[in-house]
Order: sequence, then C-alpha cells, then structure tokens
Amino acid sequence: MSSLEDKLVSWTGPSSPTEQEKQDRTERMVTEAVRDHPGLNDCTFTVYTKGSYPNNTNVKSDSDVDVAVQCSDVCYWEEAEPGAKTSTTVPYTGIWTPSKLRAEVLLALEKKFPGQVDSSGPTAIKVNSSTARVDADVLPCFDYRYYLSSGSVRHGSRAFKTDGDGITNYPNQQLQNGITKNQASATRFKKAVRVLKRIENAMVEDSAIDELPSYFMECLVYNVPNSILTRTTWVEVIRGILGYLYVSLEGLEPQEESLRWLEVNECKFLFHQAQKWSRSDGRALAQSAWTYLGYPDPA
Repeated sequence: MSSLEDKLVSWTGPSSPTEQEKQDRTERMVTEAVRDHPGLNDCTFTVYTKGSYPNNTNVKSDSDVDVAVQCSDVCYWEEAEPGAKTSTTVPYTGIWTPSKLRAEVLLALEKKFPGQVDSSGPTAIKVNSSTARVDADVLPCFDYRYYLSSGSVRHGSRAFKTDGDGITNYPNQQLQNGITKNQASATRFKKAVRVLKRIENAMVEDSAIDELPSYFMECLVYNVPNSILTRTTWVEVIRGILGYLYVSLEGLEPQEESLRWLEVNECKFLFHQAQKWSRSDGRALAQSAWTYLGYPDPA
C-alpha cells in the first residue's frame, strides 16, 4: 500500500502557489470592478469570497473563486415560528431590488472583463478565466436573518435566481465550523476533503462516476468522526471515511433531527428534497472510490 499512501499524501495539499496567485488575482480584480462602478455608489455593500477558496479546501480542478457582492441596504428575514422575531421592521421601498443589484454588478463586470462575462446562469454571473486568472462566480446577494424560537438569530445572505426563487447561504458559519473541525481533527479535516475531491475528480476523468458538487464532498467529510480522520496513515484515514459513508448512508434519512447530517454551516440539513445530491449519491461515491483505490473487499 506504500504507493497508494504516497499518492494520498500528495493529494492532501492545497492548490499550487501558481494556482493560488491566479485565485488571489481573480478575487482582487472582481473586487476592483464592483468598487469602481459608479452605478453602485449609492449601494452599501461588502465583497467577500466564500466556499472552498477561503475555506482552503479547493484543489486545482475545482479552483474557481466564488465572490459575493452583498448589499446591506436591504435585509430579508424569516422566522422559525410566528412571533420568533420580536422587533418591528419597515418594508423596504428603495431601488435595490434583486434585478437592480444584478444589473449593476453585471455592468461592472462587463466593463472590467469585456467579452469574458457570462450572465446566462440562473444565479451567479460567471467571469471566464484567462492565463492569469481562474473562473469566478460572482453572486449578487443581500443581508439575511433567520429568527429562531430561542430568541437567537442566524445571519446569512439571500441571493435570488433570475426566476425570483431565493437561495439562503451561511458562508461565515461554514468558514468558522470548518476551522473548528480542522483544529479538532489535528488539521486532518481539510486535507481529507482535498483528498476526497481529488479522488472524485480522477474518477470523473476516467468516466467511473458522474461529477458531484465540490461542496458535497466537504459536507460528507465534515460528518465523519474525528477518530477516523486522525488514524495513523492516509490509507487508513480514507478507508475509514469511505467505509463510514457507505454504512451510515444506507437506507432512508433518519426522522430524529439529532441523527440527521448537517452541512458544514450547521444551519441546513445535508439531505432534503431541494438539494442537488442525495444519500445514494454519497453511498455510490464511497463504493466507487473504495474500488477505484483498490481497497480489498470487506471480510
């Protein structure tokens, strides 16, 4: 297994310095584009990266940069149950609708990256890569709050598809929980995520499986116990991860909330009807990866 151990160890690392330079340049140029755009002068907004790039779980094949342009002039909110939100609010009547924000962000990007912007997607605006940059998915969004019955509030972002459907994200919670999990697992969590992503990429390239979302792999590893992530060798770590996923994802989703798996942000259940993936996808990934890496059949 020494050759497999060497391969897995080589797959634990982040993107190369050259790739990271391209990612940094992409973030900087997108930020400059929206900050220099006159059409956004009257909008109070923040620009930040989210996803695998700031969380340091990205690999070369998934090295695009997700950039959020978040308007705080408008705050969307929901409550867990009627009365959870105790303060009063005044309905927003200003200009910053989802379509207005998207239109201005699009103009800013087209000015900065002429001929390289694709706005055909339903949510994010894509800035295509060049020799000096990686792809960027730029997401116009707004402040969002979810009021819990306990009185606490979850702060996130609300983006809108072009058909009007809303999408809620919790990027800060994902970042902080990933850091905590990484520290608790002796820095194995993020390395294991990179390994699983590279295994999936290799299997997709060999037509062994269909491509799965990168974030799904991060969430799967997040739900693996630290006792598995801290095993002595990477051959044993990955064997443990794949075995745990295969066994744990058998059957239907548990009804008891304490047994249900969560996304890294711990604000959303990992498996539900609206997700792009299912329990069977995770189980099939584990089974295919087990065979692909040449692990022996369980006794």
